[in-house]
Amino acid sequence: MKLIQILKVAVIPVLTVLSLLSASNKALADYLTSQGSGGDYRYELWSSDDNSDYYLKVWSSEASQNSDSYTTDGNFNSSREALIYFDCNYAERNLAECSQ
Repeated sequence: MKLIQILKVAVIPVLTVLSLLSASNKALADYLTSQGSGGDYRYELWSSDDNSDYYLKVWSSEASQNSDSYTTDGNFNSSREALIYFDCNYAERNLAECSQ
């Protein structure tokens, strides 16, 4: 009987803490950072939970707001890098960064 009480006091709290720690790692999410348009396209800029990774979701400007038909581009290190990529490759802007 004492073994069961020891298990309840010692093991259950440890398992609870481990469970909470693993759940917090699974709860990481991506966040919408900005959105805009250029040329014949519109974009959403998304960032990882820790802002170390960025990517673009790009739609034709004719696609509806709820359309799932988008292109995901990039694995960018900064929001600036992602937006320059959009400007150069989709909006067809003539920026100095586009020739690099």
